[in-house]
Amino acid sequence: KETSSPSLGKDKADTVIIGGGCVGVSLAYHLAKAGLKDVVLLEKSELTAGSTWHAAGLTTYFHPGINLKKIHAYSIKLYEKLEEETGQPVGFHQPGSIRIASTPTRVDEFKYQMTRAGWHPTEQYLITPEKVQELFPLLNMDKVLAGLYNPGDGHIDPYSVTMALAAGARKYGAQLNYPVQVTNLNSRSDGTWEVETPLGIIQAKRIVNAAGFWARDIGKMIGLQHPLIPVHHQYVVTSTIPEVKALKTELPVIRDLEGSYYLRQERDGLLFGPYESEEKMKLQESWVTNGVPPGFGKELFESDLDRIMEHIEVAMEMVPVLRKADIVNTIAGPITYSPDILPMVGPHQGVRNYWVAIGFGYGIIHAGGIGKYLSDWILDGEPPFDLIEVDPNRYGKWTTTEYTAAKARESYGFNNIVGYPKEERFAGRPTERTSGLYDLLKSKCSMGFHAGWEQPHWFYKPGDETGYKPSFRRTNWFDPVGREYKQVMEKVGVIDLSPFGKFKVKGTDSVKLLDHLFANVVPKVGSTNISHMLTPRGKVYAELTVSQLYPGEFMLVTGSGSELHDLRWIEEKVTRGGYKVEIENMTDEMGVLSVAGPYARQVLQKLTNEDLSDASFKFLQCRHLKLSNIAVTAIRISYTGELGWELYHRKEDSVPLYSAIVEAGQKEGIDDFGTYALNALRLEKGFRAWGAEMNCDTNPLEAGLEYFVKLNKAADFTGKQALKQIKEKGLKRRLVYLTLETDNVDPEGNESVWHNGKARTIVIGNTTSGCFSYGAQQSLAFAYVPMELSKVGQKLEVELLGKNYPATIIQEPLVLTEPTRMRLQRKGESPKI
Repeated sequence: KETSSPSLGKDKADTVIIGGGCVGVSLAYHLAKAGLKDVVLLEKSELTAGSTWHAAGLTTYFHPGINLKKIHAYSIKLYEKLEEETGQPVGFHQPGSIRIASTPTRVDEFKYQMTRAGWHPTEQYLITPEKVQELFPLLNMDKVLAGLYNPGDGHIDPYSVTMALAAGARKYGAQLNYPVQVTNLNSRSDGTWEVETPLGIIQAKRIVNAAGFWARDIGKMIGLQHPLIPVHHQYVVTSTIPEVKALKTELPVIRDLEGSYYLRQERDGLLFGPYESEEKMKLQESWVTNGVPPGFGKELFESDLDRIMEHIEVAMEMVPVLRKADIVNTIAGPITYSPDILPMVGPHQGVRNYWVAIGFGYGIIHAGGIGKYLSDWILDGEPPFDLIEVDPNRYGKWTTTEYTAAKARESYGFNNIVGYPKEERFAGRPTERTSGLYDLLKSKCSMGFHAGWEQPHWFYKPGDETGYKPSFRRTNWFDPVGREYKQVMEKVGVIDLSPFGKFKVKGTDSVKLLDHLFANVVPKVGSTNISHMLTPRGKVYAELTVSQLYPGEFMLVTGSGSELHDLRWIEEKVTRGGYKVEIENMTDEMGVLSVAGPYARQVLQKLTNEDLSDASFKFLQCRHLKLSNIAVTAIRISYTGELGWELYHRKEDSVPLYSAIVEAGQKEGIDDFGTYALNALRLEKGFRAWGAEMNCDTNPLEAGLEYFVKLNKAADFTGKQALKQIKEKGLKRRLVYLTLETDNVDPEGNESVWHNGKARTIVIGNTTSGCFSYGAQQSLAFAYVPMELSKVGQKLEVELLGKNYPATIIQEPLVLTEPTRMRLQRKGESPKI
């Protein structure tokens, strides 16, 4: 055990990390190794106190997400060489791990996950029951249908790996100080921080909250309510089991998903950790209301074997040698959960130079990769790859303590639930963040959850199978969405788009700011355009619509999941550039309705004296007008690609406005449509989606966004120089548009794309999004492929649920947008629909 005498060592630092668990220590190690001078870590008791020291230490390459796989892979590769680098043993075992499928649905899930692993370099295999038994001979094979096998997986000693990272951090010049408690944080006007401790004050350029289950207490010092809650996690360790002792090689880690537990070898016995149901699991809610008890560091909770008894019984059936084993140790300790289990990592909106690395339900496997990821972001000014799913700014004021508790309970209980595409979880809903139309629409449709909002996915009609029925194949929403698609293409539909993020920007420097922020030109007064914010390396940080409503006054609109992610970036640019502007977040005050389809103009014209004709109200124009005497800002734009308007209005006017539109459209047969139909419509028109076709992993040129990127404009917008270099060097890959010949399954995005070359069939790319095209009556997808395989007519294959389906690159779009069709008609050409 290490000893340390408390001291600050210095009164100034570049970066102060608060918290000495594995995540905080990993960040100190990575920042110092990358050459950052003046890295100081402050820990209130001793390194690994909190959740680290009692963790089960599981390490896995597997993750159902996309880029979190990279975090896992980096951690494992780091842990493999850490002992050699630092001279500290880390107790790393890599016997592999197997997820057990004991239902046909679970086998489908494994196939679904395999197609998402194919375009990643980590090893993962779908294996037969025979192979499962060979690798883990002590299993009862009665229910085993298949296994998902990751050969490089295993477990590591959490204490040892943290100490090795600490040794590395010191070797490269970081200071790790403990026991030193942070008692207060003061932000200064220049964006720096004063970190108060009983030993004095350290001035820091930035602070990183990595305080584990104390993270809430640190956040409260600066007025933030981080949505975190400690969960009681139990695992048991058995005495020596003769059958385990007799084995020649270490058993792989088993995850019995139906039984909801993990099981691994611990010396000559077994270690077993269950995830109880949401009814039985236990939260430490008193810590949320009253704070963590002073002095709690390396203590544990009282164990409760009754709570996990049903899991023990299932495990004894699956691994019969457990029946004879004695339990020698039961660990019940706190693990911090965010509402969706994923951590919160990165800079926080609304507070300058305050970063977080908190809410780790799986801190050991995340620690190495997150330390590297955050270190790169801090040093380079942009993330090395896209991890929007762990952005702390995905939560907002709507994330109440009640919501956090309900969600953490659900997330823990659902730890091993089947991960379906388009998954919905219902605990804690609705939040206070409902649109004005929620009460009117909730019984008529299947609602989806978008950044706290409820938004209709699809609408019911008599005879439909209602409710949420998830599946890996076409399910109950498939035909109703086709009906809504037809509604918009042939008549007129109305959709609630209130979850959009909406900002007003005005002030003397507003034009100058937007010219610097966006790759597109600044729209004229009364006009709207689609604009992208790029990172310094030329990646797509965000996509927004920008409208100049009055001279120097703009409305910026982004997707629901990007609201605070985009606002933080804009605010940072304003501060750094010293721009004289005011930014107001109007997201919660403003409702949005979109009316789209061939009769959209006819319906809206009945409600206003303003001339809505094509000559008077052109595509991509915006203006203030009154519809049925309700003030709206109307933009002639539609993500459906059909004739349509987005109508921005006060939230309290949503019901009267919607009612007036529906009443006015009776003759035209107006009806509702939801976001699933919207997605099908946008894909057919070849519209890209932020977070799928473009994000911090892609540049706008390979994403096919050249039209929106004005490299010849005078302003030196962020990313311009990088983009010029990318253009000069030439692209290595690009986004293509595919049709697929499938059966009862459609692409979703992130599936492996295969090519049958001369030597063999190999994975050459990945889809980004996809769906069934109701217009063409076949599947459709966007995908990234190498330049040499990107020509129209190229034959490829897309893997769906373990089968490769033929795909062909076609000329995009499948269906021309309404403005393009009108333009061609005026020229006397016949447009394709």
